[in-house]
Amino acid sequence: MTKADLVATMAKASRMTKKAAETSLETALKSIRDSLKKGKKVTLVGFGTFSVARRAARNGRNPQTGRAIRIPAARVPRFKAGKDLKNAVR
Repeated sequence: MTKADLVATMAKASRMTKKAAETSLETALKSIRDSLKKGKKVTLVGFGTFSVARRAARNGRNPQTGRAIRIPAARVPRFKAGKDLKNAVR
């Protein structure tokens, strides 16, 4: 499913225009993104939890040259599916 498909589904289910559905989706995604930037968790009960984790610095290898490189530490987004989502997918 693409973003356009999701917007169309939201618009049909809620009887709103596609533009209004797209604005709603963008607002929700922006809110999640902003919370994660601040290091806060976002929990959607029944769906899952978005959080930020630290990934330690590590050694890697350039696949083109085979040369060893140092990959710096980073903050990365994580998602843990909720019980209802897991059961729906099974």
